[in-house]
Amino acid sequence: MTATRDAHLPDAGRTVRRPMLVTLMIASALSPLAINIFIPSMASIARDLVADEAIVGLGLSLYLAATALIQLLAGPLSDRYGRRPVIIGGMVLYLVGTVMCLAAADVVLFLAGRVVQAASATGIALSRAIVRDVYERERAAAMIGYVTMGFAIAPLLGPLIGGTIDTAFGWRMVFWLLAAIGIVAIGLLFVDLNETNPERGKPMRGQLANYAALLTAGSFWNYAMVSALISAVFFAFLGGAPFVAASLLGMTPAEYGLWFALCAAGYIIGNFITAQLSERLGIKTLMVAGSAISMGAALLSLALVGAGWLSPLTLFGPMFLVGIGNGLATPTSTAGGVSVVPHAAGAAAGMMGALQIGTGALASFAAALVATRHGGPIGLLALMSVFGLGSLVAAMLVRRVRHTA
Repeated sequence: MTATRDAHLPDAGRTVRRPMLVTLMIASALSPLAINIFIPSMASIARDLVADEAIVGLGLSLYLAATALIQLLAGPLSDRYGRRPVIIGGMVLYLVGTVMCLAAADVVLFLAGRVVQAASATGIALSRAIVRDVYERERAAAMIGYVTMGFAIAPLLGPLIGGTIDTAFGWRMVFWLLAAIGIVAIGLLFVDLNETNPERGKPMRGQLANYAALLTAGSFWNYAMVSALISAVFFAFLGGAPFVAASLLGMTPAEYGLWFALCAAGYIIGNFITAQLSERLGIKTLMVAGSAISMGAALLSLALVGAGWLSPLTLFGPMFLVGIGNGLATPTSTAGGVSVVPHAAGAAAGMMGALQIGTGALASFAAALVATRHGGPIGLLALMSVFGLGSLVAAMLVRRVRHTA
């Protein structure tokens, strides 16, 4: 678990020096941090660059689209050239994009910088692939649980940090902070990360063929759908809840941020439970439990709101359980998915990450439409329940396997 301990993997007969978990956590958290930290600054950026706020808002949607695409490319590239050069290269591009945003005098350069910034998504996909390289399947689920805590911490702290810095120093200082964190991430990766992929060097044609192997592997799709649909419960809430909170509950952005911390806290707890119990209980048990908890929480909120008890507690309280469910199901489904075709772990991680982000973006958009036009909070919570049910069905279809080569 440290940088000085070697991982002896019997399935591959090799010894690989494991990177520190903090290195992978920072690499994994950088992209979601860059997504969330700039959101409070969109109005400031629009004023400074004399641009429409809707155009500046493309800095979020373009970033998400680029994130999905980059994860698809990062996987096979890392299987071909190795994890280390691809993840470091992505972080260097992220730094270039951040400098472009800092130097922007118009919205065009700013948006271009946001697209280049999205190269940090290599950290999302490849940190998981690296974990699978150096840990056996069940233990990998535990370690991915620790690594993905960044996904909870970044959305929780990002808007608070970004809004505070923008108010005190202006929006460009937010990007100076992102640049500093990027430099730290690159330094850690250079010093701490050795190459962990023993099968690199195959022609790209063969690496892209790994996608064909994954597309025809039914078990991979079971894991991938658990990952995508359990995340869709969370993303749907992100897309619809702000409208409900503002229009029906009269909540301020600060109040929304404080209540939303319940979901992030639940996610951290769920990840910790996964890290402690994945080897003992197996990943299928935790996937099923996490999906059931998330679906049950959405149904609970739906029942309470449907009975006329709409309040911050009935809307946000069950999200604590949704967070726990995500913390149980996301790392375990990821560990299972990247283990289906071991020599294509990078491609699998990239495909799962792209599917997760893509499904999340669609869920967020659909939830916004439902919450504002077709059903309000009832429609939003019903949609979340449907996603939770889909995740539970996919989890139950996974075959129980204790160990894999």
